[in-house]
Amino acid sequence: MKRFEALVCQALVLGYRHIDTAEGYHNEAGIGRAIQDYLKQGISSREAIFTSSKLWSGNANWGQTPKDYSACLQAFNESLERLQLDYLDLYLIHAPFKRQEYIEQWHALVDLKKAGKVRHIGVSNFTQQHIEDLIQAGLPKPEVNQIELHPWCQKPELVTYLKTNNILPMAYSSLVPLANWRTEPKLESAKTDKMQALSKDQDFVINRLAQEYQVTPAQLLLRWALEEGFAVIPKSLNSTHLAENLELYHFRLDDVSKQALRELDLAMPVSWPSCDPSQLSS
Repeated sequence: MKRFEALVCQALVLGYRHIDTAEGYHNEAGIGRAIQDYLKQGISSREAIFTSSKLWSGNANWGQTPKDYSACLQAFNESLERLQLDYLDLYLIHAPFKRQEYIEQWHALVDLKKAGKVRHIGVSNFTQQHIEDLIQAGLPKPEVNQIELHPWCQKPELVTYLKTNNILPMAYSSLVPLANWRTEPKLESAKTDKMQALSKDQDFVINRLAQEYQVTPAQLLLRWALEEGFAVIPKSLNSTHLAENLELYHFRLDDVSKQALRELDLAMPVSWPSCDPSQLSS
């Protein structure tokens, strides 16, 4: 078994129950094999594993063909086949590009849910205006918005809007402030040299607080996200970190610590190397 598949299977054995993937990650087939290997061990059932994937919308400005209604249905079925599953727990539109396109794509997701092929539907990288466009088109609200969230990128107005409308904020790239975040070759981002220098500084607020709470910086960041009311989907290719990132319930952040983290907000997403994908739509 490939190392990646072995790590996914190990994560499930450790107790992870949400596996997040996407058409654009090109790893659905490997995840499918890992899930099947885990299920063969008889530890738990398929129903205990929450599996989410994302529709890649297609961006004409990048030389891609935007997906219409039928292409969305086909892409969903292909994801399901690669994952070797009968249904998905959550399916998201990966990013909004052109208004009429993401409205048509959302219509397809709504119908997939009606057909019982997916239990929950949502979006990713959508702003308040993108979501309002869906509502104004007479379509149901998303159940989830998966967005970049960490102390450097807190998006308080959007988060307040989501919570007010009972849309779950799901945080990706929660670990951006870590010194070892995306340091592997070919993993690009918009993280600046100044940010990376801070990440390595032991006096940096996140590193200092982690020492005070006697936890890892990753545990501190994930605990902060949970206390903010975000679902989290941390990624690691390190077995030790996989286990550590589950150990989040033996401590709570006090008000002083929360305020110190709140003051770190730079309103600066860095996960996508070009720009925040929510700003690409028209």
